[in-house]
Amino acid sequence: MSLREKIVQEIREGGPIPFSRYMEMCLYDREQGYYSRNVEQFGKAGDFYTSSDVHAVFGRLLARQFDEMWRVLGSPPQIEILELGPGRGLFARDVLDWSEKKFPEFFSALRYRLAERSSALRERLQATLERHFAAGNASLVMSSVAAERQKSAAHGVSRGLEGFSPLGFERILAPEVPLIVFANEFFDALPVEVISPQGQLRIAEKDGRFIETWVPPSSDDLEYLDRYSVHPEDGERVETAGIAQNYMTQLSASIQRGFLIAIDYGYTRAEQLAGRHRDTLMTYRQHSARPNPYEAPGEQDITAHVNFTALAAAAEQQGMQVQPLRTQSQFLMGIGEPNQFADAFEDCRLPQERAKVALQLKHLVTPAGLGESFHSLIASKAVAPDRVASLSGLSFGS
Repeated sequence: MSLREKIVQEIREGGPIPFSRYMEMCLYDREQGYYSRNVEQFGKAGDFYTSSDVHAVFGRLLARQFDEMWRVLGSPPQIEILELGPGRGLFARDVLDWSEKKFPEFFSALRYRLAERSSALRERLQATLERHFAAGNASLVMSSVAAERQKSAAHGVSRGLEGFSPLGFERILAPEVPLIVFANEFFDALPVEVISPQGQLRIAEKDGRFIETWVPPSSDDLEYLDRYSVHPEDGERVETAGIAQNYMTQLSASIQRGFLIAIDYGYTRAEQLAGRHRDTLMTYRQHSARPNPYEAPGEQDITAHVNFTALAAAAEQQGMQVQPLRTQSQFLMGIGEPNQFADAFEDCRLPQERAKVALQLKHLVTPAGLGESFHSLIASKAVAPDRVASLSGLSFGS
C-alpha cells in the first residue's frame, strides 16, 4: 500500500484529517514518510542541505560555543548535549571531533545524545559516529513509537502530538546535570495547522484525490493567533504551530540548568503584523520549491517558517531566560571573529584551499547565503545573567 493509499484509507475510515496529520504522515510515516524513506535527500545532491553540509566550521564554531557554555556553568564534571533531529550526524561528528581536539576538558565531561525518529537515519548515525558510539561519548535516544504514544496519552497529548512529544527522551544522566539542547532546522519540520478566513484546513478525498475542506478553528488555534500570530485576511493563510510550542514547553521544563539553542528560518509576530511571513508553508524537491503539498506524498519535504515569538513565549513560561533573537550571521560572527575564524582555516595548506573555505564561510554568514535568512534563539535557565551575557555568540546584535 502506497503512502497516498494509507492517507486515503485513514480519511475514508475517520473523515477529513487536520493538515497537521497529513503533514505528519507525509514526513514521518515509519515506512514511507519523507524522513523514513531514505537518507539521500540530505546534502547538496538531495532536496535540501543544512549548514553542516556547507562546511565543518559550523559544528566547530558551535563546539567552541558549547565549551564556553560549559565554562559559564562552572565546568561541571558532566554535561549533556541533546541534539534534536540530527539527520546524518555531520554536525554531531564535527562537534565531537573538534571538541576532542581543541577542548579536551569539555570533551571529557561531555555526553552527546541524538534524538532521531527515523530508523534509516538512526542507522546512518550509527555509521557516521561509530567511533564516538563505541567510546561511549555519543548515544541515540529514541523510545519506540508505541512507548511514545502511551506516554503522550498519559500526559493528555492529543493525536496530532503523539509522535512529537519529547516525553520519550529520557535523560542518560541525572536531572541535575546541566543540559544543552540544540535544534538546527528542527522546528520547521514539525506539523502545523493551516488557518484561513474560512476556518481550519481539513484534508478530504474524492476519487483518490485530496481536496481541501474547512471547519471552524479550535479555541487553541484562535488563542494562538491572538497571542503569537495574526488573523488571516481575505485570500490569506497562516499557520499555527501548536506542536512546536508544545515541544518547546516540555523541553524547557526538562532543563533544570543549562541552555537551549534553536537555529531555523522564521519570523516574529511583529514581522507578521507588518504584513510579512503570511502563508509560509513550502514543499521542496531537489532544491526546487513546489507549490502543491498534495502531490507525491512522502517524496517531497514539507516545511513552515518558525514562529519565534511563540517559541520564546513557551520557553519563558517554563522559567527560561530568552535572549533577543539574532541572525545566524550575528551568532556565528560573534563566535568566530575573536580568533578570525581559525576553526575554518586550520586544515588549509594551499591558497586555493583557503579561497574555497572562505567562500563556504561566506555562505554561512552573509545575507546572500544562510546568514540572514536563519535566526538563532538562545535561552538559559538557572545561569547568572552576566555570565550568559559573556558568551561570544551573543556579542553581536546586542
